[in-house]
Amino acid sequence: MNRINKKFTELKKKNKKAFIAFITAGYPSLTITAKLVLELEKRGVDIIELGVPFSDPLADGPVIQQASIYSLKKKTNLPKILDLVKYLRKVTDLPICLMSYYNPIFCLGDKNFIDKAVAAGVDGVIIPDLPPEEAKEFIKYANKKGLANICFLAPTSSPSRIKTISKISKGFIYYVALTGVTGTRRSLAADLKNNLTRIKRVARIPVCAGFGISDAKQLNEVQKICDGGIVGSAIVNNIRQNITRNDLVKRVGSFVERFNVQEK
Repeated sequence: MNRINKKFTELKKKNKKAFIAFITAGYPSLTITAKLVLELEKRGVDIIELGVPFSDPLADGPVIQQASIYSLKKKTNLPKILDLVKYLRKVTDLPICLMSYYNPIFCLGDKNFIDKAVAAGVDGVIIPDLPPEEAKEFIKYANKKGLANICFLAPTSSPSRIKTISKISKGFIYYVALTGVTGTRRSLAADLKNNLTRIKRVARIPVCAGFGISDAKQLNEVQKICDGGIVGSAIVNNIRQNITRNDLVKRVGSFVERFNVQEK
């Protein structure tokens, strides 16, 4: 069983919801990224999303864009990130997903990427700019190799789209909680509960919401109505705020720990 599935099964037994944290790989370095992954695990994160930096991100707001540019200047690339995951697998079983635009994957080759990702210990992949209609062979091979292809739904998704994604997504469904790019928001979308309720009626796997979750209260609101919440820009911004400090990892860990308070 994939580590993602195991994690959701474990959380369900404990009557808990997933806390998924996104960080940009290589920001501020791959060495610190490895330390951050282990620190966030200690602080209660259930699943890690490692962002593969890309020069032209269509779904990312300014915070993650800036982190990606910084990481790219440090020569971070997909093969180095796979090596990072391979190292992490020696010390943790925490589920790890890669969020990558399709271009770096295309450059490696779909099957080559999937083989290398599985060999390294990657559990899932999220590709914002590869719609399922264009990914049939990718999805088929990923399923064969046990790599979860995590698909998106949005506030604008039609009933037929919800059915389609519910059939083909693996690991969990990523619900984009707002129409726009990543980034912190003062409040959650007004239609969030209705949309997630609609999706949950159809979905056969966990549904987790991301984009715009900025504090513990918002994360808890999301966790009450679906299977987990994803926090990204707020964490990446905290890394930016502490980037020159020697105790960056500990400070980011303390910041992330404040999110992990689940109310019934």
